[in-house]
Amino acid sequence: MTRSDLVEELAARFSQLTHRDAEYAVKTILDAMSDALVRGHRIEIRGFGSFSINRRPPRMGRNPRSGESVAIPEKRVPHFKPGKALREAVDTRTEEMLTAKPK
Repeated sequence: MTRSDLVEELAARFSQLTHRDAEYAVKTILDAMSDALVRGHRIEIRGFGSFSINRRPPRMGRNPRSGESVAIPEKRVPHFKPGKALREAVDTRTEEMLTAKPK
């Protein structure tokens, strides 16, 4: 699902929202989440999962073309850990789809 798919779904489910309002809501939520992660905060959405920042230490890598060693600096990367309810829902629905008989 893309961002525009999410906007379309939100606008379709809530008829009182215009497409522009749905787009603004999605943008606002994603911007707030990004800002929180940049500030080093953890985001937890009950029943869905949590977002946090993981630190990747500096290391030595290799240029695949030349084979020479390259120093890769430390990085901070976003990490998502799905919640128990999401894991179970995905597992159940995936299993239902696989066992459903085609007509």
